[in-house]
Amino acid sequence: MSDTMRALVIDRTGAADELHIAEVPKARRVSDEVLVRVVTAGVNPIDAKTRAGRGVAAAIDAFPVVLGNDVAGIVEAVPYAAHPLQPGDRVYGMGRVPRLSGTYAEYVAISSMSLAPMPRSLGFAEAGAVPLAALTAWGAVVDTAGVGDGRRMLIHAGAGGVGHFAVQFARHFGAEVTATCSADNVDFVRGLGAHHVIDYRSERFEDVAGTQDVVIDLIGNVADDTGTRSLDVLEPNGLIVTVPTGAWPTMAEEAAARGIRATGYSVSPDARTLEIITGLIDDGAVRVHVEREFPLEQGAEAHRVLEAGHVRGKLVLRVAPDPAGEQQPVR
Repeated sequence: MSDTMRALVIDRTGAADELHIAEVPKARRVSDEVLVRVVTAGVNPIDAKTRAGRGVAAAIDAFPVVLGNDVAGIVEAVPYAAHPLQPGDRVYGMGRVPRLSGTYAEYVAISSMSLAPMPRSLGFAEAGAVPLAALTAWGAVVDTAGVGDGRRMLIHAGAGGVGHFAVQFARHFGAEVTATCSADNVDFVRGLGAHHVIDYRSERFEDVAGTQDVVIDLIGNVADDTGTRSLDVLEPNGLIVTVPTGAWPTMAEEAAARGIRATGYSVSPDARTLEIITGLIDDGAVRVHVEREFPLEQGAEAHRVLEAGHVRGKLVLRVAPDPAGEQQPVR
C-alpha cells in the first residue's frame, strides 16, 4: 500500500488559487483515532478564512497544509478489534484543522470521539455537508441559546450552511422562528420551518421582526452592521449569539451597554451530539441541502463560490466515488 495520498493543499496562505493537488504522506492513525477513507468533504467558511490567513491560520506550524473539517467516508482502521466502529462502516464527522491534517484528502485520521455512523437516509454527498454546520447550529441554538417552546428567535442568514440547520432545530424544539435571507431564498427558508421570513434587501429586519428573546447572528458586523442592528430587536436581558470569528469585535461592549447578554460560539466535534442529529435526519425532522458538488481538483473554485456569498445550504468536495455496491440511502 502506498505511503502517500492525493490531497488538496496550500503551501502558503492567500487567495483560492493557492489550493492545489499534491502527493503528501498518507494519514496515519494513533491512539483512539480512526483512519477513514474519504469519499466527500464539506466546504465551510472557516476553511476559506484559514486558507486566506485568518480563521485558525495562526495555529499552522508547517506547510503544506491539508484543509477541510467535514468528512463522510469508509472506516479503514480502528484502535482495537472490538471498537464500536469497524472497517467498512460508513461514518461521518469533523476534524481539528490545523491541529491535525484535514479532510481534503484521500485519507484522514480522526478521533473516534468525533465520528458517528452516517445517517441511513443520506448518501455521501449529503453526509459530508452535515457535521460542522449542523454541530455549530446545534451548539448555538440548543446548547447556548436554550431553545424551547414559545421562545422568539431571529436567525440571520437562514438559507446558509449553518443557518438552514439552525432554522430547523429552532422550529423542531418549539421556537417561534424568524429568519433573514435574500429574496431568492424566501420560499426555501419558509420550507425549512421558519414562521416569518424577511428579505433583508427589501426590508430592515429591525423594523419588522418585532421583539425577540434570542438572535442567532451568522453574519456579524461585516455586512451592514447586522450585529449592532440586532440589538434593537432584543428584549432587555435577551441573548445574542454571534458565530463568525472576528465578525464583530465590539460585540460584548455594545451589548452590555444595552443590557443584553452576548456571546460567541465555537463548535465542538462531538460524536454524541452528531448521533442525536443523525436521529433527527433519519426521522425526517431535519433535511440537508447541498447546492453543488465539486471534484477535489476544483477545490479552488469551490472556495471562490463560497466566498462570493449566497450559497444555499452547503458545498461539497467529491474526493472518491461512492464505494462499489453501496446501498442506496433509505428515504
